Amino acid sequence: MNDTTSAASQSLGKIVGEAESLLDKAGEIGTKEYNSAIKKAAEQLRRAQAEFIRLEEAAVDRAKAAARVTDNAVHEHPYTAVGVAAAVGLLLGILISRR
Repeated sequence: MNDTTSAASQSLGKIVGEAESLLDKAGEIGTKEYNSAIKKAAEQLRRAQAEFIRLEEAAVDRAKAAARVTDNAVHEHPYTAVGVAAAVGLLLGILISRR
């Protein structure tokens, strides 16, 4: 997992944790209907957090698969990979120098 994804995951986890804490505190002082609504909201937060974690894991798996495919392609065709990288670098250099 990269630093950006990890930071986003930790940030979301912290937000969800704080929201659950606030909901728990608010639930202690409310009516039955209010408490029911609070419990439903807390459950939705837990589901959202679980879904985010699932999506994050899927994204990491796809990124790893793409990296493996790229690694295999570079090992099978090293000169082509170097040529493509050089062409992209040249193109970027031209575009940057125009500004």
